[in-house]
Amino acid sequence: VVNTETYTDEYILPEGSSLMVDDGDLVSIGDTLAALDFDEDSDEAALAQNTPHDILARVSGMVHIDGDLLSISWTDDDKREYQIPAASALIVNSGDEVAAGDPLTAGPKSPQRILSLQGREAVQQYLIDEVQNVYRSQGVTIHDKHIEVIISQMLRKVQVEDSGDTNLLPEDQIDRKQFEEQNAAVLAEGGEPATASPVLLGITRASLKMDSFLSAASFQETTRVLTEAAVNSDIDYLRGLKENVIIGRLIPARLDLTEEGRAFLDIPEDEEVVDPFSMLKGPVDEFETEMAQGPFGLGVENASEDVVATGAMSTEELVEAQATVGDD
Repeated sequence: VVNTETYTDEYILPEGSSLMVDDGDLVSIGDTLAALDFDEDSDEAALAQNTPHDILARVSGMVHIDGDLLSISWTDDDKREYQIPAASALIVNSGDEVAAGDPLTAGPKSPQRILSLQGREAVQQYLIDEVQNVYRSQGVTIHDKHIEVIISQMLRKVQVEDSGDTNLLPEDQIDRKQFEEQNAAVLAEGGEPATASPVLLGITRASLKMDSFLSAASFQETTRVLTEAAVNSDIDYLRGLKENVIIGRLIPARLDLTEEGRAFLDIPEDEEVVDPFSMLKGPVDEFETEMAQGPFGLGVENASEDVVATGAMSTEELVEAQATVGDD
């Protein structure tokens, strides 16, 4: 595959200059394109301003003249070779034009390669089309939005390449929203933002990398997820949909509870909005405190205190009961 790029270098011809080349001529670096004619007074002024008498070519290529604008165009070829397996069937012919990411052989494309070559939007569309092809082959009609919800979770992580002035570490994978928030804070202070590349996660990995350990534990590897949450003293603040459904709470999906939602609904700032969480176990902030101190805050130190404080018997009573059972 040969990639050919055309570049142009432009020169403005001043008044009184004499062209030394014609349209279509081939020139090399350092060739004279135009000579400047000065009288003695003008020549002294030009020398005082360090103005050269002649215009020299900075690059090699073909000359194009359009009025007082002279340009030199040249091409740069990038040749890449691909080893085609014997069992693969070529779907392109010699002389065909292809774009980055276009398949050269028959068969499925790699989503990871599409992401690296064509970007996030291209891999999103490819996954939607592939899933829809499976459903349509069975005569099932499904709206794209259901597939888009899943794909958005698969692409919600980015991998940090350069931390800039942020507190991020290179090679770390973080949520796109968190990455954008940190960059916005750094830019507001005049610092250098971080750079990152999108990451495509499988459904299993995407589910296990959720911020909520309740949501992750309900999918797969329940023992490992809960063990790591307990060791790390993680707290689940129940900010997502799945974890709220698990414990029977209303999902946090009301527009009027956020500033953006209130602006979208044209709700005045002074108008009071009833928080649905107040009908359950108190406001969100109080409930988060309960989560940190209760069974959903899996801190090791807090866990033992909660068991003793809320249990039916004290430690001494428990030992005495065990001894009684042993005697029986």
